[in-house]
Amino acid sequence: MSSKAVKAQSSSPIALVKPGQRFVFDGASGSSDALAIARYFAAHREAVPLLTVVCASAVDAQRLTAELPYFAPDARVRLLPDWETLPYDTFSPHQDLVSERLATLHDLGEGRCDILIVPATTALYRMPPASFLAAYTFSFTQGERLDEAKLKAQLTLAGYEHVSQVVRPGEYCVRGSLIDLYPMGSPLPYRIDLFDDQVDSIRAFDPDTQRSLYPVRDVRLLPGREFPFDEAARTAFRSRWREVFEGDPSRSQIYKDIGNGVPSAGIEYYLPLFFDETATLFHYLPEGSQLAFVGDLDAAIKRFTHDTKQRYDFLSHDRERPLLEPRRLFLTDDDFFTFAKPFAQLKFPATPEGGWAVPLPGLAIDRHADEPLLALRHYLDQTENRVMLVAESAGRRETIQQLLADNGLRGELRDTFQEWLTADAKFTLGIAPLANGFALPAEKLAIITETELYGPLARRAGRRRQEQASNVDSMVRDLAELKVGDPVVHAQHGIGRYMGLVSMDLGEGETEFLHLEYQNESKLYVPVAQLHVISRYSGADPESAPLHQLGSGQWEKAKRKAAQQIRDTAAELLNLYARRAAREGFAFKLEPRDYTKFAESFGFEETPDQAAAIAAVITDMTSGKPMDRLVCGDVGFGKTEVALRAAFIAVMGGKQVAILSPTTLLAEQHTQTFTDRFSDWPVRIAELSRFRTGKEVSTSVQQINEGSVDIVIGTHKLLSSDVKFKRLGLVIIDEEHRFGVRQKEALKALRAEVDVLTLTATPIPRTLGMALEGLRDFSVIATAPQKRLAIKTFVRREDEGVIREAMLRELKRGGQVYFLHNEVETIENRRTMLEALVPEARIAVAHGQMHERELERVMRDFVGQRANVLLCTTIIETGIDVPSANTIIMHRADKFGLAQLHQLRGRVGRSHHQAYAYLLVHDPQALTKQAQRRLEAIQQMEELGSGFYLAMHDLEIRGTGEVLGDKQSGEIHEIGFQLYTDMLNDAVRALKDGREPDLNAPLAATTEINLHAPAILPADYCGDVQERLSLYKRLANCESSDAIDGILEELVDRFGKLPPQAHALVETHRLRLAAKPLGISKIDAAEVSISLQFVPNPPVDAMRIIEMVQKHKHIKLAGQDKLRIESRSPDLAVRIATVKETLRALGGPVRQPAVAGR
Repeated sequence: MSSKAVKAQSSSPIALVKPGQRFVFDGASGSSDALAIARYFAAHREAVPLLTVVCASAVDAQRLTAELPYFAPDARVRLLPDWETLPYDTFSPHQDLVSERLATLHDLGEGRCDILIVPATTALYRMPPASFLAAYTFSFTQGERLDEAKLKAQLTLAGYEHVSQVVRPGEYCVRGSLIDLYPMGSPLPYRIDLFDDQVDSIRAFDPDTQRSLYPVRDVRLLPGREFPFDEAARTAFRSRWREVFEGDPSRSQIYKDIGNGVPSAGIEYYLPLFFDETATLFHYLPEGSQLAFVGDLDAAIKRFTHDTKQRYDFLSHDRERPLLEPRRLFLTDDDFFTFAKPFAQLKFPATPEGGWAVPLPGLAIDRHADEPLLALRHYLDQTENRVMLVAESAGRRETIQQLLADNGLRGELRDTFQEWLTADAKFTLGIAPLANGFALPAEKLAIITETELYGPLARRAGRRRQEQASNVDSMVRDLAELKVGDPVVHAQHGIGRYMGLVSMDLGEGETEFLHLEYQNESKLYVPVAQLHVISRYSGADPESAPLHQLGSGQWEKAKRKAAQQIRDTAAELLNLYARRAAREGFAFKLEPRDYTKFAESFGFEETPDQAAAIAAVITDMTSGKPMDRLVCGDVGFGKTEVALRAAFIAVMGGKQVAILSPTTLLAEQHTQTFTDRFSDWPVRIAELSRFRTGKEVSTSVQQINEGSVDIVIGTHKLLSSDVKFKRLGLVIIDEEHRFGVRQKEALKALRAEVDVLTLTATPIPRTLGMALEGLRDFSVIATAPQKRLAIKTFVRREDEGVIREAMLRELKRGGQVYFLHNEVETIENRRTMLEALVPEARIAVAHGQMHERELERVMRDFVGQRANVLLCTTIIETGIDVPSANTIIMHRADKFGLAQLHQLRGRVGRSHHQAYAYLLVHDPQALTKQAQRRLEAIQQMEELGSGFYLAMHDLEIRGTGEVLGDKQSGEIHEIGFQLYTDMLNDAVRALKDGREPDLNAPLAATTEINLHAPAILPADYCGDVQERLSLYKRLANCESSDAIDGILEELVDRFGKLPPQAHALVETHRLRLAAKPLGISKIDAAEVSISLQFVPNPPVDAMRIIEMVQKHKHIKLAGQDKLRIESRSPDLAVRIATVKETLRALGGPVRQPAVAGR
């Protein structure tokens, strides 16, 4: 393309705007605003020292920060992030955010920023003056003299914290001649080595592993906070406090904290008291700067001002925490626009109409069509534009390139925007972090992003991590946490211990093996390409796992014994399944208009999992078969909403609904929730529980039997013989595992005819769920509602300091605390101790031996925030919901089981505040091994939705016992949980197909593949052993080529282009997937010939094999179950292609007829 044309293409669509003038640019659609801003900046770079982009939404700010560097690679783009706290919040912003803000402000002052991006609300905050940053920033270089005492003084002055190990910005640590420092605004911490008083070396290091990474020349140290915190600054703060606020300052905790040198949580909202004069964003902008406004700024600022004023009016009555007026902390809309007036202003409205850039037509991929990419092909054929399709990473691009190639489309690869502009190709594939595509008609260019192909849920990197959150099965199988010495199960050889990864060369290049040790120290080496025969052993305490002797037959015996028992279990399951399938249920009609109206009264957006569960329930209820669905979901993830929708459908269909809950308190909370949601509908709700008088109960029972009550909520009283529902249609059971055996029997009788919905937060493992698919339908809610933060969990030695700090941290932000003390006899002594320790607390006591009415009163006090500490026993384990309680302290946490710890911890963290759980033990060193393991597990499972992954040890075993009866636990101990469920799945599948499960070969064929070339991830490609092991195992677990693609993308993204050995590894697994359904047990692709070994009676069409042998001279039958292909090829790619071609020629698997007489 001529340089003239390129120049035309890179010119700015907007002429230079003069100071004080405004220009509205109405032509930017999709992500083209980033291109317009980039071109404007490039064209007027000399005249504009800094372009400040103010975005109405924080999402746009993040988007532009990612997109601008793509269009303007040489511009220095900086984001000034928001604190992400609400005005007047009582907790401080995250240290990483403060660090990024200080770095950006410092770069602004030093002129190291070309385009600054700021969310509108952030631009309204008053800031520290630039002089503060200049005074508290210092730097030093290698070879310079450094006085250690002086450096320490400077660090303390700048607000850095002295710690024993540096892990986050704003910390330092001195060990002899080594100083570890994590400067604010720096991506990594540094290790400074002093020789006498000279800086000998400075190296960056990794805060996780604490290992040095690479040398650096110099270090700059920004202040540790956005305000000074030395003695002088604190004295000044207190004197300004006394000027501003009336009354006795010593009544305020903040005033006292500052005096003691403690920055209280939320101190940022007293920023003006640290300075004589605060600055605004505009004070940081150099002369000649210009402003660009993206989106509806007026509305965003007005909304913020309104919200702030509301919060101020609401919170300003607290004498102990007086607030500064909004105008001292924030700019009003008038202030903002007055400050902005002298600058040149570019405006990009929220809904553009002009024609410089236009939206693309619909190009979505239709997966169900014969030609999924028809819309895209059509567009490429018809448009005059040169088109670039951008993926978000190199790995994604490879997958998309493959998809296009499969559909006969090919594009050139171009990495940068500039390369594309200068090339001539009609269709190109690029890599760019763009959110939406657009076309530029005048320049005949179009950019398509993944959003257009895959819809708005295109695979964004952040989203991808969440999508995987709900796959629990891989969690059990994933070997990432495997430590040397842990037991694993080998499908053919039994239980051994993992001793590490070793490399060996067996004459065909280096290959990696898993080294396993069996009884009598015999060794077994398993090639990494065959990890699908290995699973973690979980079924008992890893220390006492029963190791097997290689070649002794004891493993075969254990497997056979388990297989017989599994066959019986499978038959039992299928029998139940058949009985259910034969029964008729009631098919409810769904009235869409009413249902939508009811659904809209739910105040939140449904999470994807929640929406799926609701849809499944609706399908079940309208189908005419009795529903029996189990909804598993972590505490507080919205299972109740699923129950509400189901109840609504049942009541509107003229049936009664019974809701069973394990405790009276929970029943009351459900009654409250249901009454609120059904308040606009003609529905009668009754509650049967100990909170009701005898008279109320008998009246309710009479009305239930007459059929005049629609929804009944109660404890097991509902199961008593005098309750006879007139038209029962739906039973909802909350936490079924809390009911006794007799009640469960009564429930089983109910199940026969009516729809049953069970809610539980103690997950029964998903793998078993699969085996039970026919028996119970399963829905899993594992996505957390928006805005919920993971619960920070600490295991601490029990002492007064820890308890006081934990309680104050919560009470200081206006929250409530649960203190769990599970011994009724000593609970009053604990109350006295807490009252003395934390006089600020209003303590209420609750335990199971209290009189019912008394207990109810206490709970109501706590829910109504009249008490802010609830000292209680495990009575709180089920479901009471108090969003403002966000700290739980557990005394003797080592006494609880894992499921219980998880349930109890789930009482907190039910709003968007950070929640804390403190597990207190007498002496962390003296715990039993199992208690230690449980506490470690619960600490690692801070992630939301982890209720599920806790299933791993404790619940695996418990859940299995619960679903299948306890006799199974023994077999599981013998062969391990994973293998047990695999065998159960196989047996159920065989019986369903009318075949007797083969007890001699309890597992279906596993295919062994030998390509006679190294198939590994080389150590110089992926260095970390644990990481390699995890990737090997994940590849071995892939059940579809999509899953293999996903891992391939990840490899390319994380480690770069695949080396040949890694490529061979991926191909090995592709062949494994293709060969398994055809009953091929081994593929051996040597240079001289290729052989395929089949299992006896493989599911292949025999005629096809005969045809192949007749047609092709080089294909021969070698023995009864072996196919041999004579083809000399030293080239691996050719051998792989030959095997794939052969597998294709064999066609799809054929069902073998069942043997007569079975």
